Amino acid sequence: MAWVMFGAVIGSLGAAGLKAGAQHLEISVRGVVTNWRLIAGLCGYLLSTVFFIHAVKHGELSILYPMVSVGYIFGMLWSRIFFGEPITRMKIGALALILVGVAVLCYGGTK
Repeated sequence: MAWVMFGAVIGSLGAAGLKAGAQHLEISVRGVVTNWRLIAGLCGYLLSTVFFIHAVKHGELSILYPMVSVGYIFGMLWSRIFFGEPITRMKIGALALILVGVAVLCYGGTK
């Protein structure tokens, strides 16, 4: 589970990198290749995939895959820190529902 959680954090940073890169994107091969924010975001996603692969090798996919949604918490945090996006009660409520669902899945899936 720790591998998935760590991968979720890295993946959420990757999403922030993609957004930052998209804001500075020039539609050309050179513009994409030289956009370090975009490349950092892609590397974040790739690294998170490596952690996820290691986790699913040793665990139950039906339990581990929903845990990726923990990255939404960090995604909301990064969006606030890096882009000044608001954190609303509705967003917090939605995250709470997701986390309750993940907790139920984890509890129900123990061997």
